[in-house]
Amino acid sequence: MEVKIGVRSVHRELVVETDLTAEQVEEEIRNALSVERGVFTLTDSKGRRIVVPVGSLGFIEIGEDESRPVGFGGTL
Repeated sequence: MEVKIGVRSVHRELVVETDLTAEQVEEEIRNALSVERGVFTLTDSKGRRIVVPVGSLGFIEIGEDESRPVGFGGTL
């Protein structure tokens, strides 16, 4: 699943590919927001950890996995 994280005062968003479900990512966000001066931590599919202070979060976009067509999809 792809997760996009917008960080305040940073022009580029962080794009993370994770093995978590949308519900698990949302739960991690809720847990981080419930703690004063909390941090949002996410582990990507390669095992790397991304840690962002909650006060710096601009947005988080949680994408659903979708199957992509394989091969040539056009008709002649």
